[in-house]
Amino acid sequence: MTAATDRSRIFELVSLLLTYPDEELLGAGAELRAAADRIGDETVREQVEEFLDWLLGATPIEAQRHYVQTFDLRRRSGLYLTYYLHGDTRKRGMALLVLKQRYRAHGLRLADGELPDLLPVVLEFAATVGPGDGEAPLRQHRTGIELLRAALAESGTPYRFLLDAVCAVLPELTDADLAAVTALAVDGPPLETVGLESLGHGPDLDGAALTPYPACSPSEASR
Repeated sequence: MTAATDRSRIFELVSLLLTYPDEELLGAGAELRAAADRIGDETVREQVEEFLDWLLGATPIEAQRHYVQTFDLRRRSGLYLTYYLHGDTRKRGMALLVLKQRYRAHGLRLADGELPDLLPVVLEFAATVGPGDGEAPLRQHRTGIELLRAALAESGTPYRFLLDAVCAVLPELTDADLAAVTALAVDGPPLETVGLESLGHGPDLDGAALTPYPACSPSEASR
């Protein structure tokens, strides 16, 4: 198995596990464990298996409540990556358009109302298209991924194992990357909101609103 093949398997599985744990997902425990068993990287495989132990051991209500509390109610752990870099600014709207155009060029269509910077979507694209163009959005939004990872680690949620798994197979952070993560955690994203109405409801974004998530705290960035 090549490293690229293993990364694709990891991205595909984590993409699925980062979606809302509905009846269909929770009922596919055997298939999910089999997919985890096929991961070649031992460390990543153990991280995913530890998450699955929690997910499949919880009741559906517990798993669903935890997901909502983690990603919908905790403003530091949003799954929309462009917010971490651009906040509610024109630049975020443009970043979303660029992502959507990249997807379209490779034949990936989004569901109605789905934003292209949602981490499960970005991971699905990486798994489908592969190294190079497919993984480019993950590299471009590494700062946001690291801030999300730090927030999940601080909260202690089992979802932290999934972000650890993704980051384990991404390129190692440089000193410049680490400095950017720390600076963004301290300063937060830009706050400009002028002009977002047209970007958030234009035809290129399928009428979806630009969902806001504040940045992590400085203590989260140190993890």
